[in-house]
Amino acid sequence: MPGASKLVSDIPGPLGGSTLATLTREQIVTIEVLQQRGQSQRHTARILGVSEGAVRYHLRRARDAAADGRQKPSRIEQLGLAEAVAHWWHAQAEALRQERPPSVLLLHEFLQAEYAYNGSYKSVRKFVRARYGRPPVRPFRRVETPPGAQSQSDWGEFRRVDLGDPDGPTTVYAFVMVLSHSRKEAVVWSRSMDQLAWHHVHNDAYRRLGGVAAVNRIDNLKTGIARGCGAWGQINEQYRAYARMMGFHVDACEVRSPEQKGKTERRVGDCKGLDVQGRHFDGLAGLQSWTDDDRAARAIKRTCPATGLSVALSWEAEKPLLRPLPALLPEPFDTVKTAPVHKDCIVHFEGRSYAVPFRYMGRTVEVRGCSGRVQIVDPQTAAVLVSYPRHTQERILIEPSCYDGPGTAAVLPPKPLGRMARKLQEIASLPVERRPVDLYAALAEVAR
Repeated sequence: MPGASKLVSDIPGPLGGSTLATLTREQIVTIEVLQQRGQSQRHTARILGVSEGAVRYHLRRARDAAADGRQKPSRIEQLGLAEAVAHWWHAQAEALRQERPPSVLLLHEFLQAEYAYNGSYKSVRKFVRARYGRPPVRPFRRVETPPGAQSQSDWGEFRRVDLGDPDGPTTVYAFVMVLSHSRKEAVVWSRSMDQLAWHHVHNDAYRRLGGVAAVNRIDNLKTGIARGCGAWGQINEQYRAYARMMGFHVDACEVRSPEQKGKTERRVGDCKGLDVQGRHFDGLAGLQSWTDDDRAARAIKRTCPATGLSVALSWEAEKPLLRPLPALLPEPFDTVKTAPVHKDCIVHFEGRSYAVPFRYMGRTVEVRGCSGRVQIVDPQTAAVLVSYPRHTQERILIEPSCYDGPGTAAVLPPKPLGRMARKLQEIASLPVERRPVDLYAALAEVAR
């Protein structure tokens, strides 16, 4: 116990015998104060629940001004740094005022840099708490969000899950998204936590919840927050594009603040009790189906604190207030780039060139690297303009329809193909073994 005397006294136990109690500094001071006010040692012992011998012992030590030889001086006192610590601490307290107490970690780093202090961080913290007391405690604010306002998301890791793989049990990850109002949860299993998986599990979670909440509170994972943390963090560009398409705002927690997404933290902990390690599943799909059934059954039994109804009924009432899902959910992507469309209607991405509908010439489009596909998206409407295979051997890919169609007030359609180009396209559309000789003759005739 901090600030406690190591001296112990005998206290009569409830069954006769005695128990050992440690006297704190406050109790020792109380003994001295009661003695000054004329209380008898017997009465003081009865008030504190200690023996008269313990009271006499501490009064004698106070009268003789005895020092406790069992308490070794701290490392800071041994090195003569107490005055330097006091000067630094008061300067920091004056600069910070009432916003927050000085940082013990910064003090430790200061002592290491300026005085070559070789003690541990804990030794500095122990010295500071003995001199300046514990820092004030800030309580948490409990907030109940309105329906459709917020969802909370987090990952949980589960090792040695038997999915029937040839290599035996494997590690899988549970993505948990909870609607903050109704407490309805969606659990989506994945074999990885990379960017593609991050978007994929979001799609599946939103399908299960039946809509999109206005805000999604997440942890500071790299798939969500590229740099920094909390309100000052920089959102991952891929995730920012995904959130824009789905229509929700990304709200990151402060670092080391699990209470800011306590609803999903609790549901992740609840998933730990599913005993998935003790079961056999027919692949990831079998695990997902079993989990969906289990969560649906629990939603009927659990009570929503905000409504007093079951989670299932509260979710049904919240669903109309969620943002409807888009007709086509965005395909998961791990790379995104805003690229200008050149005069030949080409954008460059990952060392390759892709044709874009000519109406976007001179504008910028969003190019996404999906799983096996490259999507070119209108950044204003989030509509997919054209799609190509990804990581091809070819370095330039052209969709001829990108040059067809009516123009706009600002962009005219390209000139139509001439006779030679049309004949070349006609030949190219046929397999080599099916190209007739007279077709080549016609091509030669056009060239004259």
